[in-house]
Amino acid sequence: MISFEQRRLFHKFLILEMAMQSLQRDFSVIENLKMSKVYLPILERLLKDITQEYYDSKRLLAKEKIRLVKLEKIDEHFTDVHVATAGNDVVLRYANMALKTKVENLLLSHQNKEPGAHCN
Repeated sequence: MISFEQRRLFHKFLILEMAMQSLQRDFSVIENLKMSKVYLPILERLLKDITQEYYDSKRLLAKEKIRLVKLEKIDEHFTDVHVATAGNDVVLRYANMALKTKVENLLLSHQNKEPGAHCN
């Protein structure tokens, strides 16, 4: 069984994990752009910030004996997330669009607190 607080912590970890994967995929694509020198520093800063938060979150979950086993895409709308716990393993169902939105919001919030970010 997974408590509400553990689930909240796991959800944060999952969003960080997906954000890191997304940034790493984008990084390889952006490296090949003509204007890569403009975009790569932004991605590098985001990835650095997200990575630190990701490992902090992963350590907290490890203390609770909780880990991500796998993501299983059910269809275009839903993904099952398999979670190993100290007791019974749990499967959490997420809406793909909600995950995408959460990842985007996380990245935007990190980008907006970057030094040198301008608000007009």
